[in-house]
Amino acid sequence: MRLLFLLFALVASAAHAGGVDRLKAFIAGARTAEADFTQTVADKSGRVTQQASGKMAFARPGKFRWDYSKPYEQVIVGDGSKLWLFDADLDQVTVKPLGDVIAGTPAALLAGDNAIEKYFSLKDAGERDGLEWLDATPRNRDTTFERIRMGFKGDMLVQMELLDTFGQRTTLRLTHLVRNPSIAPSRFRFSPPKGADIIGE
Repeated sequence: MRLLFLLFALVASAAHAGGVDRLKAFIAGARTAEADFTQTVADKSGRVTQQASGKMAFARPGKFRWDYSKPYEQVIVGDGSKLWLFDADLDQVTVKPLGDVIAGTPAALLAGDNAIEKYFSLKDAGERDGLEWLDATPRNRDTTFERIRMGFKGDMLVQMELLDTFGQRTTLRLTHLVRNPSIAPSRFRFSPPKGADIIGE
């Protein structure tokens, strides 16, 4: 389930605004988005334990897709009602009700509905490394995340840091991001490959 924690980072627009205003502008203005991403996971001592990359897309509310291509092939799809996780190496599909698994995650922040502050406490976190930062703390403590940090440059969110209850830090960096592209609805549907083991349905 490690990939479940890595959902979503994107773009916002609001010139000279703090991180909270940028996020709200993004939620109001971006119905769809797609980008390339790189992901690094470090343990509490700062040692890198995992690196990955791929492509992502979403269509609000509740539809998203993350395709991991390196170092392993995995797919995460939210179709609006269910969450599908496919591990190609294991030939295994895990399926769960979407609402049960995205509350308090980056998915709820960016691919959910407009009621962000119902689920998160938001505050501006100043500037660091040339980026304007936002801290989002889940209101529901029954989640693996302690805090989600979002770093904006200009009108784009270019980095997210996900801090979990195990002391791990997952860093997501986005490139080639396109806001409000036309995305085929079929991209947010998932059909398990023939012969794959299906867990949870």
